[in-house]
Amino acid sequence: MLIHLENVPRFYKNYVKQVEETDVLQALQTSGEHTMKVVASITEAQQDHRYAEGKWSIRELLCHLIDAERIFAYRALRFARNDQTALPGWDENDYAPLANAGGRSLSQIAGEMQRLRLSTIDLFEGFTEEMLWCKGFANNTEISVMALGFVIAGHETHHRKILLERYLTTG
Repeated sequence: MLIHLENVPRFYKNYVKQVEETDVLQALQTSGEHTMKVVASITEAQQDHRYAEGKWSIRELLCHLIDAERIFAYRALRFARNDQTALPGWDENDYAPLANAGGRSLSQIAGEMQRLRLSTIDLFEGFTEEMLWCKGFANNTEISVMALGFVIAGHETHHRKILLERYLTTG
């Protein structure tokens, strides 16, 4: 189940480049495990930290990961079912303030992330090889179900690196 970068829309290539695994299910499993280890290391004192003015808090960033995974998985479901309806884009900056990140504990958010990833893996396990190569349009860009799986893992990896490098640095 190898994905080639030429089959990935330009906007998503940097996310997919973050993924080392060549199997989409392994990529989802591995990125989820790595992220949950990082989330488990976040203290209550850190959960609302912003590395710069105007940037999301850690809880807001984690809620962004949830929103993005749900949207990408929904797109994958629609395209795997051969739904040719063009899907709109979304603006993460419009979603973030409405995610109620500050009204939920870090453990609630972490639990939701973990359950969502299990559900996403279940979704992708149910796809046949043919379904994985189905394509559709989202935000005026054609993308395959397979590419969306790698985008989910790569998007999460991208943000996990930001968490480690900008939010959770000790120096």
